[in-house]
Amino acid sequence: MTEKFAVDLGKLATSPALYPKESMLAVEERRRSLSIGIPKESSFQENRIGLTPDAVKQLTDYGHRIRIEAGAGGPSKFSDNEYSEAGAKIVYSTDEVYEADIILKIAPPTYDEIEYFRPGQTLISALQFGSLTADFVNALLRKKINAISFELLRDKSDSKPVVRAMSEIAGSTVMLIAAEYLSSSNDGKGVILGGITGVPPSKVVILGAGTVAEYAARAALGLGAEVKVFDNHIYKLRRLKHNVGSPLFTSTLDKAVLNHEIRQADVVIGALVADEGVIPCMVEENVVAHMNPGSIIIDVCIDQGGCFETSELTSHSRPVYRKYDIIHYCVPNIASRVPRTATQALSNIFTPIFNEFSKYGGINEMLFMNEHFRSGVYIYKGSLTNAHVAKKFGMRYKELGLMIAVRN
Repeated sequence: MTEKFAVDLGKLATSPALYPKESMLAVEERRRSLSIGIPKESSFQENRIGLTPDAVKQLTDYGHRIRIEAGAGGPSKFSDNEYSEAGAKIVYSTDEVYEADIILKIAPPTYDEIEYFRPGQTLISALQFGSLTADFVNALLRKKINAISFELLRDKSDSKPVVRAMSEIAGSTVMLIAAEYLSSSNDGKGVILGGITGVPPSKVVILGAGTVAEYAARAALGLGAEVKVFDNHIYKLRRLKHNVGSPLFTSTLDKAVLNHEIRQADVVIGALVADEGVIPCMVEENVVAHMNPGSIIIDVCIDQGGCFETSELTSHSRPVYRKYDIIHYCVPNIASRVPRTATQALSNIFTPIFNEFSKYGGINEMLFMNEHFRSGVYIYKGSLTNAHVAKKFGMRYKELGLMIAVRN
C-alpha cells in the first residue's frame, strides 16, 4: 500500500499538468497626455461649452491637462469653481488658453481668435458651412493647423452624433416655443398646443422628416396636436412613421397639398436639410400671407438660408417678429436656448473622442486608426482636405487618405 502510494505520488509530481506555466499579465495601455484649451465663447449668444465639470474630472483623472478661460461655463450654469474642483486650470487671458495643443470651441473662431493659433495646433469647432467664407478658410490655412468640424464627425453607425444630438434638442424645444407664442400672454392666438375634450386639436405642419421633425412630432403628438409631415424622401417618411409609432399624416412636397395645409395650420416648422447648399422647398410669401392671423412659423433651417420666403434671421434677445400678422421665430442656434442640456450632450460625445486621441497617441495616429474620425477633418497640416469646401470656393485640396498613407 505504501509502495503504491509512493509510485502514484511520483507520477503525479512528474505530470506535465503540474509544471508552472507562464501567463501574460495585462499591460496598461500607454496613453498620451493631452493639452486641451476651452476659450470663452465670443460669438453672439453662443451659450454652450464643450465639456461639463464631470467630463473634465474624467479626463484629468487620466492625466490630461485642461485649461478653461474664466467665465466660459457661466452661460451653461457651470461655475469656474466647479471646473477648478474637477482638475481644470482656470486662466484669465485668451493667450493662456491658446497655449494648449487642442482648442475645443462651439462656434467657429473669429478672425481675432484665429490670430492666437500656431502651426501644428488642432481646432475642434463648428464649421457652419452655410455661412462659411473663402477668407475664413484661407485665414485658417495660413496658420497651418489641423481643423476639425464636429458637425461632420461620424460614429461607427455612420451617423453624425453632434448633428443628431443638437437636432433632438431643437426638435423637442420647438414645440415648447410654439406653445409659448400661441398663448395670449405673448399676443398669440390664445390656443393650447393640442386639444381637449370637445375642442379640436391644433394643427402642426412640419417640413422635413429628419431628426428635428421626429422629435417635434413626438412632442406635438404627446400634447394632442394634429401633425402632418412633408418630405420628398419616402424612406425618411416611412422611418418617421415607424419610429413615432402613432397615426401620422405624411406626404411628399406636393405644392398644392402643402400650401393648403400651411394656410390651415396653427404651427409650421421648417426642418428641411439643404442638399448641396440648396433648400429643396421654399414656401412663398403669398402662402404665408394667407395663413390664419396669430399662427407661428419656426424656421429651424434659417442657418442654411431658411425655407420660408418671409424668414429673417433673429436672435435669442429678439427671437420673433410679425409679418402678415404671422409670428416668425428664426433663431439659428436653438440648442443655445437650453445650454446646460446641450453642453451635457456635447460632452458625452467629445469625452470619448479625447480618450481615443490619448489611446492612439495624437491626431495623426487617430486619423490613421479611426476612419470615422477622418470625415470631420477639413484642414490637415495647413492643407485643405474637404472636397465640398474646395468646390464651394474653387480651391485646391488634397485627399486626406493619401496624405495619411504617405506619412505612414
